Amino acid sequence: MRLWGGRFEGTTDERVAEFTRSIDVDRVLALDDIAGSIAHVHGLGRAGLLAPDEVETLLRGLEGLRSEVEEGSLAWDPALEDVHMNLEVALRDRVGPIAGRLHTGRSRNDQVATDLRLWLRRTIDGLDEAVLEMERALVRLAQRDGDAIMPGSTHIQPAQPILLAHHLLAYVEMLERDRGRLADCRRRANVSPLGSGALAGAGYPLDREETAAELGFDGVTANSLDAVSDRDFVAEALAAFALAMVHLSRLAEEITWWSNPRFGFVRVADSFSTGSSMMPNKKNPDPAELVRGRAARVIGSLTGLLALLKGLPLGYQRDLQEDKPPLFEAAATLEASLAVMAGMVETLTVDGERMRAAAGEGYTTATAVADALVRRGVAFRAAHHVVGTLVAEAERTGVGLDALDDTTIAAALAVSDDSVALTILGDSTLPGELRAAAGLEGALAGCDVLGGTAPRRVAAALAAARARLGL
Repeated sequence: MRLWGGRFEGTTDERVAEFTRSIDVDRVLALDDIAGSIAHVHGLGRAGLLAPDEVETLLRGLEGLRSEVEEGSLAWDPALEDVHMNLEVALRDRVGPIAGRLHTGRSRNDQVATDLRLWLRRTIDGLDEAVLEMERALVRLAQRDGDAIMPGSTHIQPAQPILLAHHLLAYVEMLERDRGRLADCRRRANVSPLGSGALAGAGYPLDREETAAELGFDGVTANSLDAVSDRDFVAEALAAFALAMVHLSRLAEEITWWSNPRFGFVRVADSFSTGSSMMPNKKNPDPAELVRGRAARVIGSLTGLLALLKGLPLGYQRDLQEDKPPLFEAAATLEASLAVMAGMVETLTVDGERMRAAAGEGYTTATAVADALVRRGVAFRAAHHVVGTLVAEAERTGVGLDALDDTTIAAALAVSDDSVALTILGDSTLPGELRAAAGLEGALAGCDVLGGTAPRRVAAALAAARARLGL
């Protein structure tokens, strides 16, 4: 059954039919297509293009189709091209020839654009909740074990000590930005193309705004030609999905390293690990590794769609049929990745002692010691040089900065060209003050600014996150 066959003679080559078929992909739009059709029937009735009894018949048939789709009992015919043709033929089988009046003032071009926006809107709503659950998992772990001290790094080298909670809350910030991007995408996607027809607009006095309101759209598209060829909202969604996957991949990378025995910061639960078919000793964080891998696929989906769109002239082109596989797959990948990462984070066992030991390596408190000198009036560059000298001496003697004696500290100050450094040289309280700053707790306490890792600042940030997430 071809809904477009009047001008054609003969049959479609089976290779063409198979090549152009999309029902296996776009059938996920069935409920959205039916919702759009119901609103369209109402619009045709308001415009006087359908009699009240015709409206009633079509609505009854569409509601029946909706029930069959929801129950999974509707039989999909692969011989029919797509979800739209399947549903129209199924409607005709149930209500008769009047089903042919449903397509009045509508093209598959504005129909699929509407369906896709409806699908994306509800998909984003579901993803938003999945992102929130990932945030809750991070916050619960921060609440449970967040007072552990760990090494913060730059250049993958020990930098400064931070609280584990501070580290975890950084990912919460990333995820909140992901939620913002999804919300922005949803807002721009939430306009109705229905009534744009094939490209020039419907040839009947349809009230597009009333139909849009019925479907929950915020408004209607302003240009019919743009409406049927616009896939910016798909690209935006894929960009948001890709960046969210990048954030999950970064966390997955860290969990993979942290669970290595050489780090030993965390232990991944058996329920989120796999073994080796050959090596009995292995315990692998495979879910985290797969999240890293699937992030690449979602990035590829975004790149592929942009390449698809870049050469298309205005108006609908059949190329746009290829927008759905990457969008649907990327959304499913992000949803699954959020779920598995939330479960992995929730079940992590943290080894605070191993973290603390690592935080004490690499002289991570050196900046805090320099800051202590600056608070005494020493210029930062001079303080940096003094503490660099102390680090070199500590390395040479194999001790921590907090174990350097008064004589060593005085010697480093004595060669400084900073007048204040020379003035405080004889202050007997200074060495103890610097050793206190060189301790992990002292270094943490010194970062006492909004957004810093000082315990009271992290406690406040954690409390705010818990309140926002309802924990």
